[in-house]
Amino acid sequence: MTFTAARQHRTIVAAALCVAAANTAFAQKAASDYPTRPIRVIVPYFAGGPMDVIGRLVGQKVLAAWGHNFVIDNRSGAGGIIGTEIAAKSAPDGYTMLHTSSGHSMLPAFNKLPYDPVRDFTAVSTACRTVGYVLGVHPSVPVKSVAELIALAKKQPDRLNYGNSGIGGVLHVGTEMFNAAAGIKLTTVQYKGIGQLVTDLAGGHIDMSLLTTSSAVGMVRTGKVRALAMTGATRWKQLPEVPTVIEAGVKDYVFFAWFGFWYPARTPAEYVNKFQRELVKVVAAPDVLARFDELGFEAFTQSPAEFTKLVQADIEKTHKIAARLGYKPQ
Repeated sequence: MTFTAARQHRTIVAAALCVAAANTAFAQKAASDYPTRPIRVIVPYFAGGPMDVIGRLVGQKVLAAWGHNFVIDNRSGAGGIIGTEIAAKSAPDGYTMLHTSSGHSMLPAFNKLPYDPVRDFTAVSTACRTVGYVLGVHPSVPVKSVAELIALAKKQPDRLNYGNSGIGGVLHVGTEMFNAAAGIKLTTVQYKGIGQLVTDLAGGHIDMSLLTTSSAVGMVRTGKVRALAMTGATRWKQLPEVPTVIEAGVKDYVFFAWFGFWYPARTPAEYVNKFQRELVKVVAAPDVLARFDELGFEAFTQSPAEFTKLVQADIEKTHKIAARLGYKPQ
């Protein structure tokens, strides 16, 4: 290389470094200034439900720390697809987010979606997860343990049924994951929502179901439902006598629902990381932890990369369940 060429090369490198430094400084300043106005958070389900409650609880505290408002936009319909599509197609400017749950990673196995649940979004973090679900049976079912349930299901394959609140929903997928782990097959009874399912289980019209902690605890304590196990990783302190499914002898079965935040794809990483850091602080606050406890949830945060891997793993598991059942996306 000639002296002149070498000098030109050094000049180009120096200019490139200056540009990179300027871009870094600009990004840091943009992140420090963000946000400058309220952030809209789309919740793809009805107001008042668990997702809505968690979204408001966590999101409002994050934005309050930055001196701005948090605007919940409930866009329910099609099992969460409508609101999620709106979020996917929103501008990646940091002022539209999506707050959703495990259903986000279950939908692809059962539905043809107008968006990709991973590629069309930028993961921020989970905020919390359920402590698990209660595996409950009606007292008329002649079993008092998970082992007895499995034995009965194997001895009389057409004897037992279970309730689900929608094909591809949390209760449906969670129960079918249990069936696969236990090596049994149960007949599913589909409901349009959790309300009638709970009523019919208490009345003995269906044999069993996974139940949310909020709907299960009262029925268990009054004897309307017999709790066989918890699907979480540990026992639940409000029903400490109820073992986990793993403790009951079904290996490698842990099932919970997570709740988390997303931005549209291509949202600047500086915005994503800033929200994630503040969210981690918020969910560690004593008042938030106390509220989670009341709702049957526990704090559960991840990095954007960890959250993405969780969703990808959930999608893979759910596709295996759908294939086992013979379902194809429709």
